[in-house]
Amino acid sequence: MTEYYSEYRTPRKRRRSLPMRLVDIVATLLSVVAGLAMVGAFLVPYIAPSRSRLLPLLGLVTPAIYTSVVALALYWIVRWRWIRASAMLVLVLVGFFRISLFYRPEFRRVYDRRIPERGLFKVMTYNVRCFYDDGGGSSADQVARLIAEEKPDIVCLQEFSPRLAERSEAFAALDKSYQSALFGHQQALDLGYQMAILSRHRILRSGVALKPAASVWIDAAVNGDTVRIYSNHLRTTSINAADDAFLSSRRIITDSTRDARIRSIATRFRSNSVVRAAQADTIAREAGAWRGPKIVCGDFNDTPVSYVYHRMSRGLNDAFRERGSGYSHTFRGFFNSLRIDFVLSSDHFETVTYEVPEVPYSDHLPVVVRLKLQNH
Repeated sequence: MTEYYSEYRTPRKRRRSLPMRLVDIVATLLSVVAGLAMVGAFLVPYIAPSRSRLLPLLGLVTPAIYTSVVALALYWIVRWRWIRASAMLVLVLVGFFRISLFYRPEFRRVYDRRIPERGLFKVMTYNVRCFYDDGGGSSADQVARLIAEEKPDIVCLQEFSPRLAERSEAFAALDKSYQSALFGHQQALDLGYQMAILSRHRILRSGVALKPAASVWIDAAVNGDTVRIYSNHLRTTSINAADDAFLSSRRIITDSTRDARIRSIATRFRSNSVVRAAQADTIAREAGAWRGPKIVCGDFNDTPVSYVYHRMSRGLNDAFRERGSGYSHTFRGFFNSLRIDFVLSSDHFETVTYEVPEVPYSDHLPVVVRLKLQNH
């Protein structure tokens, strides 16, 4: 009897089928790659682009990396491979605290626009692409009407074209409600655009934080306080419409010049990342010296997982992280996956609402934020 039952006390381990072993091998390789990429993404904000060629690129695809890590963690849990599952889950847990950089649950705060509230301060930042719409026509009238509808207190416009604005009756009508400060340099003027800040509040003074005009500012008198507003347009990525179309299409798989084009895009992106990082260092020092209420906004041309964002947002509150919802993008390209336009504010403000109107007037989307000036 003892010999009979001993066969059941030591059952033979079931052997995995060959297809499943191959799947596990592939999943293991993917886990290593995704894990290393996730660790690299954690380091992106803290290492200057001049010190690494690869890290700035990881910042572009961090949401996809995180999603793949979550999927692989679930796979290993289902497969009961707890060592590999645990490694993936550690990365998921660490990354969880950064999800709010690009995604916030759909918790909406109801706000009645009709109720006036002392200290409420509405800001719009918008890269208007020289007022050229997708068809190559002027969008100056549409942008002016958007401003008139939204009624922001401060409007920061990047790539502002004075020539097309002067031809727009809708823009001329804004002069009744807004003071304006225009900033430009010769290269921008040659290209036909400037930086512009419009204000419903009295502009006390204005200046340039980073020459020639990558960062400009005004001081506005708001309810007895002086609020400084920085509008920024950092170095472009140099990824043009043709590059975006190439990356978004099947040609990236079949094109015989694929490798050369990808290298070209990566090289341009990295080179400009180095320039943007230096700009961010300068702007952060300049803005950090102002101790009063301040707002830092504009087109950073970099994602929330970047050295630029880390430097620019230090000590400030990101309106999206405070009151955004869902997955927000502000650039109409690259699969609608990039949030590169920001409104940051000091602790003097409470963020009340965050909106990104879906309008086709530029390759960017406007960001509209309501802030409450504290103690008012």
